[in-house]
Amino acid sequence: MKKIILAVLTGIVLLGSGCSQNTYSNLRNKEDKLIANYISRNKLNILTTEPDDDYEWGERDYLKVPGYDNFYFHLISRGDSIRIDSISATKRDTADLTIAANDVVVLRYKQYALTEYADTLSYWTTMDQPYPYEFHYLNTNDCEAIGWHLAVQYMRYPDSRCIIIQPSKLGFTAEQNSVTPYCYIMKIKVKQ
Repeated sequence: MKKIILAVLTGIVLLGSGCSQNTYSNLRNKEDKLIANYISRNKLNILTTEPDDDYEWGERDYLKVPGYDNFYFHLISRGDSIRIDSISATKRDTADLTIAANDVVVLRYKQYALTEYADTLSYWTTMDQPYPYEFHYLNTNDCEAIGWHLAVQYMRYPDSRCIIIQPSKLGFTAEQNSVTPYCYIMKIKVKQ
C-alpha cells in the first residue's frame, strides 16, 4: 500500500513539475529574454520618448512605445507627408494626409522570428503573395494584431516603411497562443 501511495505521489510531482515549465508566465519570461537578446545582439539604440517628425532615424534607433511592454518601432521612411495638389499646384495640409480610423490600409510585409538565423516569411511582392494584406485601420475585426495598428499610427502617412518588434500579446491569435514574438518589416499604402 505504501508503495502505491509513493508511486502516485511521485507521479503527481513529476506531472506537476513537467507542466510548470510551460505555464504562460514561464513562456512570457522566455519571450522577454528573447526580445532582450535580439536587442542586445543587434546593438539597437532604444529611444524612450517619441522623436519629432523631422528626426533623422538612425539605422539602429528603435522607439520603445510607451504603454506597451516590449513593443519597439523603427521608422525607415516617413512616406508621403507632403503632396502637391496637381490641379492648383499647392501643398495640401499634412493633417489631410494622415491615415484616419477606418481607412483601408494595404500592407506588404516580411516576418521573421527573433532567433539567430531565423527564417523569413515574405509577403513583400506579388511574386511572394499575389494580393497584399488589407485591413481597416483601428478595426480589430479586420486585423486583430494590435501591434500592426500601432505601427500604422506611428507611420502616419501612405508609402511609409517601418520595422516593428512585436511581442506575442500584440499579435495575431496564433502568436498569442504560442507566445511567439516576431519582427516585421512593413510598407503601407491607403486604398482610395
